[in-house]
Amino acid sequence: MKLPSDVIIPIEKLTDYLLVFQLKNDKSKFLAQAGYTQSNPKALEQALRDMFASYEAFLDNKNEYGEFYRVEGMLKEVNQCDLFVVTVWIMRAKEEGVYRFVTLKPWRKNHAAT
Repeated sequence: MKLPSDVIIPIEKLTDYLLVFQLKNDKSKFLAQAGYTQSNPKALEQALRDMFASYEAFLDNKNEYGEFYRVEGMLKEVNQCDLFVVTVWIMRAKEEGVYRFVTLKPWRKNHAAT
């Protein structure tokens, strides 16, 4: 299935988490390879939207909080360096039909997008 175009990507998830150095599970250095920094969070948001529109979402897990979906694929670059990532989305049990961005991580499986 494809995620709907009206998914929610909280800007704070980008500016206060993904694009900020973290001592544990840092993603800012990984994203910086493709030119995504705190100075251009909207570019990362658009790249995420373009990515999930191009790839299928798969149900990954389900619990009391909702259904978690995984989208694997290529995140287009700002500076000539595409990144292969896994993104995680949730459709909360209490918000049926509303998908929210949870996180992304490097795609370590291989570098051939599905």
